[in-house]
Amino acid sequence: MKTLKNHIILYDAECPMCQFYTKAFTKSGMLDAKGRASYQNMPQEACLLVDRQRAVNEIALVNTPTGEVSYGIDSLFKVFGNALPLLKPLLGFGPFVWIMRKVYAFISYNRRIIIPAVHEQENSIQPTFRLSYRLLYLFFTWLIVSVILTNYAGHLTPLVPLGNAYREYLICGGQILFQGLIISWYAPAKRWNYLGNMMTISLAGSLLLLPVLLLAKFADLNAVICIFCFMGVAGLMFLEHVRRTKLLQLGWLLTITWAVYRFIVLMFIYQFN
Repeated sequence: MKTLKNHIILYDAECPMCQFYTKAFTKSGMLDAKGRASYQNMPQEACLLVDRQRAVNEIALVNTPTGEVSYGIDSLFKVFGNALPLLKPLLGFGPFVWIMRKVYAFISYNRRIIIPAVHEQENSIQPTFRLSYRLLYLFFTWLIVSVILTNYAGHLTPLVPLGNAYREYLICGGQILFQGLIISWYAPAKRWNYLGNMMTISLAGSLLLLPVLLLAKFADLNAVICIFCFMGVAGLMFLEHVRRTKLLQLGWLLTITWAVYRFIVLMFIYQFN
């Protein structure tokens, strides 16, 4: 694997995801051992030509001898294209580049709600908020969670009544609206950050149920086992909700209403089925 020499990639020190993959670049030899630095502690040679706000939104790659700076997916493609020359035709293919640029933006503008920062430096430049990407993230997670739970619901019968094909879509969407009303009244400035974090928790929980769904294709799982798995995942989701609301400094109200909504839904399921 060929190393891209004399380049420094500037990552977000408050973003665990950014730290992980840039460290993988140096560990794998794609970049020099000293080929990464946080933009919060930007080296002097990179300061002059780097657009600081853009570097926060899109990871910057600096050519130290020339000062040339690339951003976002162009930075990543430059690293991958140098390390794996066979990929260069694909990485230069217009439609593929366009799609990956959108995917990168979708992840980058939502990265703080996918994996939240544990410690944010005071007065540091923060990623730009894009409502369109946050709404797209909420729609994407709502759809994935609803599809998985719709498939999982069939394995809970007869202990949990099976609803119509749209029940889980309505329940998941209802939670967004219900919690959205609460957060809009309680802490409107944190509305979109909270809803994004909440749906990340739901997405993670639904993904944890996928091994059970896979196992159910090869074994006749008892509904009791599936319910215990579901309750275990719900418990982990509750703990993660507590952790994330604490990071957002939102207290216990949102966690209580999150749990109350699910209890009310469960009562409705048994009452009207």
